Amino acid sequence: MSSHSVRQTAAAEFPTRWGRFRIFGFEGEIGEGDQRHETAVALVMGDLKVAPPLVRIHSQCLTGDVFGSLRCDCRQQLEMALSMIAQQGAGVLIYEQQEGRGIGLMAKLQAYELQDAGFDTVEANEQLGFKADQREFALPVEILNALGVTQVRLLSNNPDKVAALERGGIEVLERVPCEVSHSPDAEDYLKTKKEKLGHLFTSR
Repeated sequence: MSSHSVRQTAAAEFPTRWGRFRIFGFEGEIGEGDQRHETAVALVMGDLKVAPPLVRIHSQCLTGDVFGSLRCDCRQQLEMALSMIAQQGAGVLIYEQQEGRGIGLMAKLQAYELQDAGFDTVEANEQLGFKADQREFALPVEILNALGVTQVRLLSNNPDKVAALERGGIEVLERVPCEVSHSPDAEDYLKTKKEKLGHLFTSR
């Protein structure tokens, strides 16, 4: 029995340049013991019951997704995910409010400042008193349960996301690489992801 309390707050039609989705809002109390309030949206296209859908869990990145920062590859990954879901005609993109691997926007900007001084992304988070990655991905499990999805093809380079879904009872039938072209400004960021966070890259 899950100790999380998650509810759907809204559902609406959501036309995009990739095609027509439905957008769902979710919020709830997540975590064992000291619970935290989390929110996320899910963009859903097509019939999720015909075959295990392609699923992307994307953490909010204001600097990349909105402002087009070249320090990361977040915007390219977001657009790749929406494009792939549209090409297949079905899938789910879960967009979590977990800026800066869960440390929040202002702390993320402080981490940028430390990175400019020579720290990598993991060291910068730790200098600020955070873990290398604060995220747990419990909310996406609850969202997939609410959508009736029990098996997925997960679009991700992050083995922690695979493990989190499987711990929550979601079967990951396939991990689909989410590798995109990137700016030279993101080279150190991606190197740290691979060497310190264990992200899986076929092209690096």
